[in-house]
Amino acid sequence: MKKIFVIGIGAGNPEYMTVQAINALNEVDVFFVMDKGREKEDLVRLRRQICERYITNTSYRTIEVSDPERDRTTSSYVEGVKAWHDQRAAIYEKLIAEELDDDQCGGFLVWGDPSLYDSTLRIIDQIVARGVVTFEYEVIPGISSIQALAARHRISLNRIGGSVHITTGRQLSAGLPAAMDDVAVLLDGECAFKHVDDDDVDIYWGAYVGSGDEILVSGKLKELRHEIERIRSEARQRHGWIMDTYLLRKAPRGAAGG
Repeated sequence: MKKIFVIGIGAGNPEYMTVQAINALNEVDVFFVMDKGREKEDLVRLRRQICERYITNTSYRTIEVSDPERDRTTSSYVEGVKAWHDQRAAIYEKLIAEELDDDQCGGFLVWGDPSLYDSTLRIIDQIVARGVVTFEYEVIPGISSIQALAARHRISLNRIGGSVHITTGRQLSAGLPAAMDDVAVLLDGECAFKHVDDDDVDIYWGAYVGSGDEILVSGKLKELRHEIERIRSEARQRHGWIMDTYLLRKAPRGAAGG
């Protein structure tokens, strides 16, 4: 039977690859790579570098296909994303059906970890449910941007007895979640952090974490929010793309500054 590996490749540093991920790479016959256009060609290039560095079986193939554009004009964000996933599912299904023999393995290389704010697993489940093509699949976890961010800032995500809330910039725009003192934020293209008006919140921000282009900033959010927005804008213009994440951390209860 055909098999698919969904492999987490870490947050941008080739050395974030786990032994399990490297072993899976060496089982893959055909890698499927979504090309997101010239602006994000660095992401395709990194995937190639990872394969060249870790794969000893040189008979593998790589197939690059253009990633469909998500319609950002739709009034419903959820419906727009679903329609985009439907397009991706049709492409993935065709690739698996036509490019893999019955005894071969295909591979999708997922930035960070496949289980954390990534659509690949939902799309694979959608293809399985359709039943047009039959295959089994295995998920290989990777080092997420949140893990890498905490490591590079030398902090723990949680505090003693505390919880960590993981959310997106879209959700944060409505305000900090009630009673949540540690909030990790992904996918914040609009810099929602700048609307958090609280003197007692620190920010630990990072972009291109773990790579040679890494940028790290930490300190009081109120003092740094506009500076981070400027740094982020300049970095995006320079590279053509940006992947960043951050942790917002409130001061311990009763420890507010004067």
